[in-house]
Amino acid sequence: MKVNEFETAPARMWLRRNLALSLLATTILVTACAPRQPERISEWDASDESNVEPIDHGPWQDILDGYVDPDAQGVNVLDYAALAASSADTAKLAGYVTRLEGIDPREFRRAEQMAYWINFYNARTVKMVLDSYPVNTIREIHQGDVPMTGPWKDVCANVAGQDLTLDQIEHEILRPIWRDKRIHYAVNCAAYSCPQLMETAFTAANTESLLEAGARAYVNSARGVDVVDDEFIVLSSIYKWYPEDFGSTEETVIEHLVHYADGELAAVLKGFEGTVDYDYDWKLNQPQR
Repeated sequence: MKVNEFETAPARMWLRRNLALSLLATTILVTACAPRQPERISEWDASDESNVEPIDHGPWQDILDGYVDPDAQGVNVLDYAALAASSADTAKLAGYVTRLEGIDPREFRRAEQMAYWINFYNARTVKMVLDSYPVNTIREIHQGDVPMTGPWKDVCANVAGQDLTLDQIEHEILRPIWRDKRIHYAVNCAAYSCPQLMETAFTAANTESLLEAGARAYVNSARGVDVVDDEFIVLSSIYKWYPEDFGSTEETVIEHLVHYADGELAAVLKGFEGTVDYDYDWKLNQPQR
């Protein structure tokens, strides 16, 4: 009788070993790429509401003024190549990030803190891209062994003496403390499909208006909602990655989109019963030359 090659003991051991390695690799990749659920870090959940002193974000505003412009599709892109070529402005950005790291945001009122963390996240992301530039996508930047997982879990900052990752800033500080779904429209991951890198630095005075403007701009762009036809729409993967922030169901996501959608788009979305798909363009949010 002919013995099947996978029925021998060595073959079975080979198959089990390779299956285990394959499952391990898949688990690592999924874990590295999976969005974080919000977790409250108690040590950051404090403020001094009596402190009315503002935090100066002027240097960050200078960078935005000099290097952020809308492209032909109306998407704000940042000219990393030009910024990288300016030693004065790269030094200004580095100095701004270092200054923010030396501030303990808990010594400021809550509104000042939110602007601080959003600007810090965005400026630190831009500096991270510049430190590795040129790259085609931020996902090329990572310290681990799994390729194309991005830098979000890499320690990249030290605020008030504490090491932090971008993931921690977004998912353990901003999202759990403020519980505001519009944070997704404020933090920028340097990808083309990400919500706009705003041309205006966040402050305690303008955060509310910028959050609203960011939400409306994204929902009414094809990066947020792409209506293929009356029976098929493609949404940003953000709404798939963070369903709990938008009500946890596809119906509540649609309700959120309707709230910000302009006339024709709102009409399509109201009572939509067709097929929903998701997509995300990870190429760097820079001018296409």
